[in-house]
Amino acid sequence: MKKTNAMRILESCSVPYTTLSYTVDENHLDAMHASAELGIDPESLFKTIVMITDKKELFVFCVPAPYEISLKKVRELCSAKSIDLLPLSMLQKYTGYIRGGCSPLGMIHKYPTYIEESALLCDRIYVSAGIRGTMLCLESESLAKVTEAEFVSLI
Repeated sequence: MKKTNAMRILESCSVPYTTLSYTVDENHLDAMHASAELGIDPESLFKTIVMITDKKELFVFCVPAPYEISLKKVRELCSAKSIDLLPLSMLQKYTGYIRGGCSPLGMIHKYPTYIEESALLCDRIYVSAGIRGTMLCLESESLAKVTEAEFVSLI
C-alpha cells in the first residue's frame, strides 16, 4: 500500500492507526458508498468537507457519512455572512487532494478544522487517507490533536 502524507503525519506524531482499502467506483465517490464497500457503520466514517466563506477563508469540516452539514451552524461558527462548498475545480489547488480522497490531514495549507462532536461517541473513526480507496482508522481525539481541530455540533 502506498504511504500517504496523512499516514506520515500520524507516524511522525506517534499516533496509532490502521488502514482499510476498498475498490473505487468513479460513479460513487461518496462516503456512504465507501462505508458500504468497507462494511463499516456509516456513522463512524467521517467525510471531509472543505468550505469557503464570503471573505475567501477556507475551513475544513469532518462529518459522519449519512449527514449533511448545517450551513447555519458553520456560518455562525466561522462568523461568515455566507459559506459554500469549495468548488471542485479549486479543491486540489488549495488542499492537494481530489474529490473522494480528501483527508483532514496533510493539506497543502493549514486551515481551521472542526469535527462533528458525535465522533466522541465512537471508539474509532474513519477518515480518508488522502487517496481514493483508502481509509484511516484512528481515535477521534488523536485526529483532533494532530489537526488542531475542535469538536463542535455541525449537523
